[in-house]
Amino acid sequence: MKNLIKVERARNDMSQAALAEKVNVTRQTIHAIEKGRFVPSTALALKISSVLKIKVDDLFELEETDWN
Repeated sequence: MKNLIKVERARNDMSQAALAEKVNVTRQTIHAIEKGRFVPSTALALKISSVLKIKVDDLFELEETDWN
């Protein structure tokens, strides 16, 4: 799954640590999501999109391999 978290964090002048604190996860979790190593739960994806003020389907995008 692709995501634009890093881009949107930059637009909001927000560090990984600041975003992590707002959504109650570790900075390492945000890093892993940004790198595509971890797929967030629906609840976490919604929290992140809310904090970054972007629709969840604009923040996350399924890749072809996600359908297999």
